[in-house]
Amino acid sequence: MRLASWQWGGRHHVGTVSADGREVEPLRCDEAARGALPLIQRLARGEGLPPAAGPRLPLSAVTLRAPLPQPLRGLLCAGRNYRAHAEELATTVFRDSLPKDDAWPIVFTKAGECVIGPHDAVRLPSPSITRQIDYESELAVVIGRGGRDIPRSRAIDHVFGWTIVNDVSARDVQVRHQQWDLGKSFDTFCPMGPWIVGLDELDARDTRVRGWITKKGSAAPELRQDGRTRDMIFDIATLIETCSRGITLHPGDVIATGTPSGVGMGFDPPRWLEPGDRFRIEIDGIGAIENAFEQG
Repeated sequence: MRLASWQWGGRHHVGTVSADGREVEPLRCDEAARGALPLIQRLARGEGLPPAAGPRLPLSAVTLRAPLPQPLRGLLCAGRNYRAHAEELATTVFRDSLPKDDAWPIVFTKAGECVIGPHDAVRLPSPSITRQIDYESELAVVIGRGGRDIPRSRAIDHVFGWTIVNDVSARDVQVRHQQWDLGKSFDTFCPMGPWIVGLDELDARDTRVRGWITKKGSAAPELRQDGRTRDMIFDIATLIETCSRGITLHPGDVIATGTPSGVGMGFDPPRWLEPGDRFRIEIDGIGAIENAFEQG
């Protein structure tokens, strides 16, 4: 199952995506503006999907929105969760704040209001606010069955599926405030999509995550990130167990699982995003998102 949210005919729609990713079928939903969230909640209640609300449409005829354009609450995010990425951070300004061992995952939040669609433009804040904008290609877990104190051994049973996010980050703001939330939560700083791929289609615990940058004025994308989810320091089940310790997770909650190495701040000198750049993320078994970065 693949669930998507889109605009067509001046209205919001939500529904399923064909296996080949070429068509969408709208489903009857009075809350289509909330994307796939009402459908995930229905399935969690055991109600099944609603009936079709119209004919199938070619994907090229619609404008994809984020599958969860209004997340239930802010996204939960894992930091420094690929070993090679942790090693590149050890050469940056974050070196003194990194943990000395891998006892616990680093978890922070990202405001849900910063979510945008898979092909929407990311608006860069004024240079007086930040000059160090970075990309992070990430697999995101969408919770399908709620729970609290979920044991690692049962964690995958609570997964509905998977999507892609770009955890766009203002590195200088992170350093300035000595925490990550503000630097991660500027408007438009969370492209998401192109849809949610259900657990029935993909086990994303071992899949490939890649990210390409196309610099302004260049026609050739440059591969910056290339990793596999099996290389996470803390696997998906451990992240779910950690995030649910004393906190109830609900259907539709999102956990971003961290980024592979190759982020802009890991280069010497750093390679920040600039107006006119584009960044594309592709995760095998899910699809791709690509966003332009504009001064906004």
